[in-house]
This record gives sequence, structure tokens and C-alpha cells, in this order.
Amino acid sequence: MAEQEGRVAVYIDFDNIVISRYDQLNGNGAWRRDDARLVAPARAGGRDTVAAKLAAAEIDVGAILDYASSFGTVALSRAYADWSIPVNASYRRQLVNRAVDLTQLFPTTKAFKNGADIRLSVDVLEDLFRLPDLTHVVIVAGDSDYIALAQRCKRLGRFVLGIGVSGRTSPALIAACDHFEMYDAIPQGGDDADEATDEPAVAAAVRPAEIEVRSPTLPVFAAPVVPPSSMDRRDGGRNDDPEEEPVENSGPPVSARAATRLLVRALELLQAKDDEEWQDAAAVKAQIRRLDPAFSERTLGYRSFTDFAKSRNSLVEVRTEGQDRLIRLR
Repeated sequence: MAEQEGRVAVYIDFDNIVISRYDQLNGNGAWRRDDARLVAPARAGGRDTVAAKLAAAEIDVGAILDYASSFGTVALSRAYADWSIPVNASYRRQLVNRAVDLTQLFPTTKAFKNGADIRLSVDVLEDLFRLPDLTHVVIVAGDSDYIALAQRCKRLGRFVLGIGVSGRTSPALIAACDHFEMYDAIPQGGDDADEATDEPAVAAAVRPAEIEVRSPTLPVFAAPVVPPSSMDRRDGGRNDDPEEEPVENSGPPVSARAATRLLVRALELLQAKDDEEWQDAAAVKAQIRRLDPAFSERTLGYRSFTDFAKSRNSLVEVRTEGQDRLIRLR
């Protein structure tokens, strides 16, 4: 049976995770030596050394949120930083696309301390009392300052999940959480905003026949025909109002190829969460809907989610145990 739906709150100490990742890849103190906070990451073809390092150390916010969603519905997500500096401003598209609430923290000292730990902790405790249905608290940081916060959340009966950078996370913070996952171990590819021309390996594995597959027993619905209004009749059926022009049927909200990627990613996230190879089909579908609420197997031409999964038999396999349907990656 699928687990009861959780309600997840995600809090990201953005400076902490970005700096930790940069230092992990470039050595202790590299962020301060390179003065990287005032540099924007280089785009393709950039020559600036620090900018190129920042690009290589870019954090995949989508991957973090997707992993958090494997524990339940992400009810709120907040990121804390000084968003006026170039390196943080470069994440605008990622964060806005995932509806992350951005909290502005201007530095209060010459050492560029922005007080994220205090503000984040105050917000977490306020939210827990204001929103008693929250079941999981995700703290994305590696700072030992968050130990007391994790302990207090556990006392209040919440499951505390920590996410940090390997080698840059306090062992005491790891011990204070119910579960701690290193950023490096999270399945990547959470942000699909730039996939217009991307052809990931998963998509390439889909046979061409699977891309436009339709069940022969289900009709393909055309766009509804709207009868002309009385004004249209008087004008010979012409409609001059651009807002009332008939809308073309552009197909399902989620394409067959995108649906295949969602299926594979959902299984990766659930398996990373509990190390179980076989996953309940209902839990897999629920995870897909958390990743993309527009997903529906019926708009793709399938009577059930199990039929949809079976059609991707080159990537997944389905097993029946009584009334249960189990799915795993091949």
C-alpha cells in the first residue's frame, strides 16, 4: 500500500550550500580567495576562471526539491540569501520556475554575515505552529548552527531531513536529523527548464513507436466545436474578437517523451529514499504528480497507470502481487 501523504516544508540556506559546493570542488577557502560572491557564472564559452568554476559548481535546485517531494507534497519552499549579488541572482530562473519563496537578507557586517541561520530558524518554528499539518522539515545546509533547530523540530514531532555537501557538513548536524542526504547522492536532473534541445539518455532509450502510442480502444478527442454566437451569424459567421478565436488542440499537457522521463525520475527518487527496488504503482504515480501535476495517463491514451508503465517495458518492469502492482527500473 502507498504511504500516507506527507506535507513537506523546504528551507534552503542558499549561501551555505553554494559556498560549500564551490569549496568542495575547488579546495578549502576557495570561495573567499576567489571573491566568488561578486562574480556571475560563465555561460557556454566563457573564459573567466572564477566564472567557469561557479558554473561547474552550480547547484541543481530542482533536484533538491524533487528529492524532497519523494517524502510528500512540498507545501512551501524558501531560500535565504542576498539576491542582489551576481552569483545568487544567476539562480533566478531556477528558483522562479520552481516557485521558491525568496527571502532577501542584506549583509549586516563587513564580513558579509547575513544572519540566514537566525531568520531561517525563526521562520521554521513559526511555520510549525502556524501550519500544524506539516509532517517533514527539510533543512538544506551543513552548518552546525542548525543543530538546535533540528532537535526542536524533532521534539515537535516532525521528521527532519537534512541535505548538505559531502565533506562540508557538520557531523553533529547529521546526527541531529532523522535522515541526512548528501547533495552528491541526490538523483540529478531536477530542472528541466533548459531541455528544449536536450536529448537525455532516458529519452533516447524510448523506441519511436512508444512516442505516439495510443490505445486502440480509446478515442482521440478533438477540440470542442463551439457554435457561433448570434452576433457571428449576423456577420456571416465571422469572429473578429481575438479573445474568442477557437484554440487549437495542442495535444496532452505532458508529452509521451516527457511522461517517460517522469516515470524514470520518480522511480529513481523513491528508490533513493528507501532503497527498495520494487515500488508500489500508486506511490510512483503520486510521485509523478508531485513532479508534474499536469501528468495524466488517460490523456496519453491509457486506461490505467499500470498500462502506461507496461508500455515502457524497455525501461521498467511491472509485477502483480494480489491486488498490488509493483514497478521497478530495469
